[in-house]
Amino acid sequence: MSELLIELFGEEIPARMQARGAQEFARLLAENLTKAGLAFDSCEGHVTPRRLAAVVRGLPLQQEDMREERRGPRLGAPDAAVTGFVGSLGMTDPGQLQQRDGYYWAVIERKGQATLDALPGLIDAAIRGLVWPKSMRFADGEFMWVRPLHSILAIFDGQALAGRFSFGGGQPDLTYGDVTYGHRFMAPGAFRVSSFAEYKKGLYDAHVILDRDERKAEILRQLNEAAAKLGLTVKEDIGLLEEVTGLVEWPVAYVGMIDAAFLELPIEVLVTSMRTHQKYFALLDKQGKLARFAVVANRTTRDGGQKVVAGNERVLRARLSDARFFWEQDLKIPLSQRVDDLRNVTFHAKLGTMWDKTQRVERIVRRLANDIVPVQTEAACQAATLAKADLTTGMVGEFPELQGIMGGYYAGQGEVGAAIRDHYRPLGPDDDISTLPASSAILALADKLDSLAGFFSINEKPTGSKDPYALRRAALGVIRLLIENQAMSGIRVPLGQLLAYAVHGYCADPESSDSAALSVRESLLDFIFDRLAVYLREKQGTRYDIVEAVFSLRQEDDLGRIRARAQALSEFVGTPDGENLLAAYRRANNILTIEHKKDGGGAFVAEPEESLLQETEEKALFAALTAFRNAAPSWLESGQYQPMMQAMAQMRGAVDAFFKNVKVNADEPALRLNRLRLLRALIATADGVADFSKIQEG
Repeated sequence: MSELLIELFGEEIPARMQARGAQEFARLLAENLTKAGLAFDSCEGHVTPRRLAAVVRGLPLQQEDMREERRGPRLGAPDAAVTGFVGSLGMTDPGQLQQRDGYYWAVIERKGQATLDALPGLIDAAIRGLVWPKSMRFADGEFMWVRPLHSILAIFDGQALAGRFSFGGGQPDLTYGDVTYGHRFMAPGAFRVSSFAEYKKGLYDAHVILDRDERKAEILRQLNEAAAKLGLTVKEDIGLLEEVTGLVEWPVAYVGMIDAAFLELPIEVLVTSMRTHQKYFALLDKQGKLARFAVVANRTTRDGGQKVVAGNERVLRARLSDARFFWEQDLKIPLSQRVDDLRNVTFHAKLGTMWDKTQRVERIVRRLANDIVPVQTEAACQAATLAKADLTTGMVGEFPELQGIMGGYYAGQGEVGAAIRDHYRPLGPDDDISTLPASSAILALADKLDSLAGFFSINEKPTGSKDPYALRRAALGVIRLLIENQAMSGIRVPLGQLLAYAVHGYCADPESSDSAALSVRESLLDFIFDRLAVYLREKQGTRYDIVEAVFSLRQEDDLGRIRARAQALSEFVGTPDGENLLAAYRRANNILTIEHKKDGGGAFVAEPEESLLQETEEKALFAALTAFRNAAPSWLESGQYQPMMQAMAQMRGAVDAFFKNVKVNADEPALRLNRLRLLRALIATADGVADFSKIQEG
C-alpha cells in the first residue's frame, strides 16, 4: 500500500475559505479514487494561507478490474432507443447487449490500470471540481481558482507523478513535481520531498506549521504566555482565532499598549474596533477591563517585534480616534430624538421602515406587559420605542455588530438601557437569554415575533438552506426565551396568544376570522413547532417521533409544557412497561383497522357497556381505563406528566392479561362489539396523552 501527497501552492487564500476548501478538496479526491476502484485507508486535507494539501494513505499500486452492468430500454423498444443506449456507452453494436428480465443490459468490463497512470486524471478532476465562494480567472486562461496557482506537488509511492495541469487559453501548463516552498519571508526557497512525513517536517523547518489545529494551538499558547507574564488574560474569541489561524503560517504573538485616553470608551467599542479592523486579541486585567492588545504576526523579527508593536500601536490610535469621534458625536443627540429618523431606515420594502417596526413592537410589548407578564409597562414600552434608534448613530453605522449594545449605552443605566442592550439576544444556541419578568425579555420576544409575523405575512419563509432573514434563529430565540424562562420564573406564556399579538401588526382585523391572518398564525405555529422539535432533539435528545406524537394533539401551545410532556413520554416509551403498552396499542389499532372494514367506520366509537363485560380480564381493563381517564384531566391541567406516565405504566398488566385471556372477536355479536369498543377506549385514552401512532418502534 502506498501514499499519495498533493499540494496546490499559490497566493494567499482568504482565511474564511480555507477550512472548507481543504475539506472539499479531500472529499473530491476521495470520491474520485473510490469511483475509480482505488480503495484507501484514509484521506485528509490540510491548508495554510498559501497551500492546499491532501494526503491519501493505503492506496494500492494497481486498480481493481471493474465490471459494471447498466440496464437499457425494455425489450421491444424502438431501434432508435436501443441504438442511442449503445452509443451513450461508447459501444457500436447492439448485439453486444444482453437480454434478460425484459430489458437490454450492457455489461462493461474494464481492466484495471496501474494506479500511477490513473492518478493524474483523478487529481485533475478534483482540482477542477472544487468550487470556491469567489474565484478569479488568471490572465487569458480559462481556469478559475480562488487565487493564482504557482505549483502543484504530486507524489505517489515516493515518486513525482508524471502529469500536468492545463489552465487553457494558451497559458503555460503546471507540471506536477516533488518541489514545495517554505515561508514567504523566513525561508522562501524550494525543497524536494518524497513523503508526507518529509513534507510536513520540511515545511516546519522552513517555518510553516502545516496542521491548522497545531497552528491554532500555538497561537493560543503564545497569547496565554504573553498575557500571563503581564498578569492578564486573553479575552476568548473563537471566531477571531479561526480567522487569524488562516492568516499566518508561522505565528508569533506580540503585545502592545493602548493609549489610556481611549480606555474611557465602552469596552465593546474598543474590542470591536481592534478585532474588526486589526485582528487584535484583547487582554483583560483581573477586573475584566481592557488593558493591552495582542497581535499575531506571520514571522519573527530581529528586534523582537519592537517595530511590529510600534506600528500596530500607531494604527490602533488612529482607529480608536475614529471610534471616539463617533462616540462623542452620538452622545450629542439623545436616542429619543433619533426615533423619527428611523422613518428613513428601511426594514423591508414590503414591511415598511424601522419606525413602523418599532411601533408594532411597542404594541406587542404593551399587550404582553398588560395581559401576561408582570413587568413595568411604561419602561418596557419606552425601551421598545428606543430599541432601534441606535441604527441612526455613527458608531453603529461603522460597526453594525454593536447595534443594541450602543443603544443600551446611549439610553443610560437602568431597565430601559438594559432592555435595549439585550433585545437581540440570544444571538446563538449558546448565548445567554434575558430572563422574565425583565423588560429585556419581553422586548426580545416582541422583536423576534414581529419579524417572524412580518416575513411570513409576505411569504418570505425560509426554504431549504436559505434563510436570508435569519427566521430560524429568531424562532429558536422565541423558543429559548419561553422554555428557559418558564423553567426559571414559572411564568407561562401561551404561544398562540403571542402570535396573535404579532400578526395584529400586519393585518387590519387579525382577531377576526380573517383567513389570511389565521393562515399566517398557523404557518408560524407549524414553523416554531418544527424548530422546537430540532431544539428538543439537540438539547435533550428527544426523538423526533416523540415530539411529533405530542405536537400532533395540538392540545398545548405552552412550549414549556410541551417540552415537559415530550420528555416524560420519551422516558416512558423507553421502559419495558412503555414498550409493551406501545405494542398493545399497535395490536389494538390493527384489530380495529381490520374490524372497521367489516363493520364500517365509527362502529366502535361508543363507550363499552360495563354490564356486557364477562371475563375477569376485560373487567380489570375497563376498571384501569376508567381510573386513568378520571385522573388524567387533573394531571394534564397541572402539567404533572410524570405521574400520568406512571399511571399509564400501571395499566400494562391489565392490557397484557386482556390480550392473553380474552377473545376479542367473540361469537356473540354484542359481546364482540363491546370488546372492540373497549379496545377503542384504550386507543382513545392513549391518544389523549400523545398520538401513539406517530411513535416508531425502537
